[in-house]
Amino acid sequence: MSVAGVSRAWIKGRPVEPAQPAVSRQVDDYTVQCQQDLGELIIIRLHKERYSFFRKDPWYCNYVQICAPGGRVYHFPAYQWMDGYETLALREATGKTTADDSLPILLEHRQEEIRAKQDFYHWREFVPGLPNYVHIPSYHPPVRRCRNPNRPEWNGYIPGFPILINIKATKFLNLNLRYSFLKTASFFVRLGPMALAFKLRGLVDSKRSWKRLKDIRKIFPANKTVVSEYVADHWAEDSFFGYQYLNGVNPGLLCRCTCLPDKFPVTDDMVAPFLGEGTCLQAELEKGNIYLADYRILEGIATVELSGRKQHHCAPMCLLHFGPNGMMPIAIQLSQTPGPDCPIFLPNDSEWDWLLAKTWVRYAEFYCHEAISHLLETHLIAEAFCLAMLRNLPMCHPLYKLLIPHTRYTIQINSIGRALLLNEGGLSARGMSLGLEGFAEAMVRALSEITYDNLYLPDDFVKRGVQDLPGYYYRDDSLAVWDALERYVTEIITYYYPNDAAVEGDPELQSWVQEIFKECLLGRESSGFPTCLRTVPELIRYITIVIYTCSAKHAAVNTGQLEFTSWMPNFPSSMRNPPMQAKGLTTQETFMDTLPDVKTTCITLLVLWTLSREPDDRRLAQISHDIRQRNKCLPIPYYYLDPVMIENSISI
Repeated sequence: MSVAGVSRAWIKGRPVEPAQPAVSRQVDDYTVQCQQDLGELIIIRLHKERYSFFRKDPWYCNYVQICAPGGRVYHFPAYQWMDGYETLALREATGKTTADDSLPILLEHRQEEIRAKQDFYHWREFVPGLPNYVHIPSYHPPVRRCRNPNRPEWNGYIPGFPILINIKATKFLNLNLRYSFLKTASFFVRLGPMALAFKLRGLVDSKRSWKRLKDIRKIFPANKTVVSEYVADHWAEDSFFGYQYLNGVNPGLLCRCTCLPDKFPVTDDMVAPFLGEGTCLQAELEKGNIYLADYRILEGIATVELSGRKQHHCAPMCLLHFGPNGMMPIAIQLSQTPGPDCPIFLPNDSEWDWLLAKTWVRYAEFYCHEAISHLLETHLIAEAFCLAMLRNLPMCHPLYKLLIPHTRYTIQINSIGRALLLNEGGLSARGMSLGLEGFAEAMVRALSEITYDNLYLPDDFVKRGVQDLPGYYYRDDSLAVWDALERYVTEIITYYYPNDAAVEGDPELQSWVQEIFKECLLGRESSGFPTCLRTVPELIRYITIVIYTCSAKHAAVNTGQLEFTSWMPNFPSSMRNPPMQAKGLTTQETFMDTLPDVKTTCITLLVLWTLSREPDDRRLAQISHDIRQRNKCLPIPYYYLDPVMIENSISI
């Protein structure tokens, strides 16, 4: 190693072969001395050169710290891999916008860095109508088809599945975007043993219906939590059905209803028995006690065959009433078009009619959650935020320094997801009645309706009319985290941008914002996403939205997945019989025959098992204390937005 322009330097880093076990890693400090004072340091160059006959290992440099003769200490952060024999040009740690750089050498350095990154990172179309994603010329998907598990190069074989993972091929992204070896391996190691256990128990090959509901409990016998047990015990109760709209894994759908839509002709006679004495439907509408969950975005999407059987689909509407017993469903219609063959199901219908109607709603919840709230509104949008940042903001930019912790591993986990979960013939395709095309269609429709105001959390609650709804712990916790983030962002932004002119005059910032509008929102003006930012408050709002989306929002919709879905009837991914067109015909047998078969259930839960684990990146104390104190008094603790459970970035 050689360092140019150093009086005395400590270089901290670690030489690592990424595909080798962690035990081979070591961290080293290197000290380099210079006998003369080189004056004020502007840029240093860190060179990795060939050494004798030793192999070319990637080397990760943390930072270079320089102690000048006058006692001044310079800190040059690197935090990047040197894969070959190359030179890194590093600036000092202080965040600088273009306005802060007056020396031509520094302006040239930041421009060259952006040019190099734009030459390397390119946008690529994932699905027409969805946010574009990263295309790297050297990218080769690590997942391929092979039916011979004895081939030595395939060391990530999942028994019973034609999808194989070559862990050695995980060096397919630029090293600065990839997982550590342990993190990469843990993704597959988590999936492999569970898939093998399902295979050995004959579950992933079984196309039969579940014979008894209680058999579904046996899928994850050793992975129970307080919440998962509560779900399995109470899933059929109306009170728990309504509770999930507030504090389940998709808590952003419910809207206050002040006027019933014509397509949902619920009458007072239908629901009066469920509203309490001395009131009526119109009175409860006026009081603000009626809420609507409308799944119109799913209407008309085609289904596929699973296990050789045609699957079925619907876009239901569910009316709920908030009263002394909490949020309770009072009417369900399984189509967006009323008529004689589309009855409105009520709580006083037969037990199995009402239970199956609610299960159809939970099926619709699966797709609104997994496709829209989870994959689109966190993973895909966050990846666009990240890629635009990499392409337009140099490492010395204060916004790069602010945002980089919240983008760590996002491109990597999305690349793994596209290769393993969202590929033709992959796990998701074999567990969802909509297939990959239908799943993507739901996301395309949702992106066409997303607006900038939707992503501004405080306004969203007001827009949906739920800002004062009791027992809405998701709202309370998310607003507390949002407020903390906003105050933190405000302190940083106002330091580097003292006035509006500083915001409007930052060309790198403006390029980043423009690229997000073009590549994430696909240039749709009706989205309301800015193409430029002109004021300090606008920038604070924008950055808060980005950080919240990449951290707390993902935690809210991801962390509880397995707990709420391990009991499959609460969150089915497919339905094998058509929606009921008449009342009084549903029996326990037809209910069981409508649910996903054993194989489909296990494939879906394998995916959710893989995507659900405790986070590694955590933070924020007082909010955490308040949440834990409140949860002590709750039968179902809501802890998904406890700051210690929130990852800095979307990394799973």
